[in-house]
Amino acid sequence: MSGALKKREVGAGVRLLLDLGPLVLFFVANAKFGVFTGTAIFIAAFVVALVVSFALTRTLSALQLFSGFLVIVMGGLTIWLHNETFIKIKPTIYYAIVSALLLFGLVTKRPLLKSVLGSAYPGLDQTGWDKLTRNWALFFVAMAIANEAVWRNLTTDQWISYKLWIALPATFVFAIANVPMLLKHGLNTDAAKPQELPPE
Repeated sequence: MSGALKKREVGAGVRLLLDLGPLVLFFVANAKFGVFTGTAIFIAAFVVALVVSFALTRTLSALQLFSGFLVIVMGGLTIWLHNETFIKIKPTIYYAIVSALLLFGLVTKRPLLKSVLGSAYPGLDQTGWDKLTRNWALFFVAMAIANEAVWRNLTTDQWISYKLWIALPATFVFAIANVPMLLKHGLNTDAAKPQELPPE
C-alpha cells in the first residue's frame, strides 16, 4: 500500500464532529422544515461526513459503511414514499443487525468488535473484549426495543426528541460506564485513540 493510502488518525474533536454533525443537522432541519426535509439534509450530511472521514483517515469502518447504506436506503424510501416510518425504523434495524453480529462473533470466538475498535482500546485482553462485546450487544438490543416502543406510541416530534435527549446521551453514558471494566482488563489509556461512536 502506498504512503498516500496509509491509514491516518484524527483527533477526538474531529471524530465527534463527523459522527454527530449529520444528526445535529437533522434535528435542526426537522425543527425548521419538517421530517422530510430533515431526512434529505441528514442523508446529504452523512454522505459528506463519510467522504471527509475517508479523506482524513484513508479508511472507512464496516460500521460506517453499513450505517451509510441504511441512511441512504431508509432515508431515500422516507422521501420517495413520503412515509416517515422508514426513517423511524432505521435505528431498530441498525441496532438489531449489529447486536446479532456481535453476539454471533462472541459465540463463534470471532472478535468482530475488536476488528472495528482495536485501535481505540490498546492493551485490552480477550476477556475484556468479550465483556465489551456482550455489553454492547445487549445495549443494542435494549435500544432496538426502546426505539420500537417510542416511534410506535409517540409522535414524530416526540420520537426525535427521544433520539436527541435520551438515546444519544444514553450511548455516551453507556460507553463511559464500560471504562472501569476496561481498565481492569488491561486498557492502556495513554495509547487509546478516539473511539468511533456507533453511527446509527
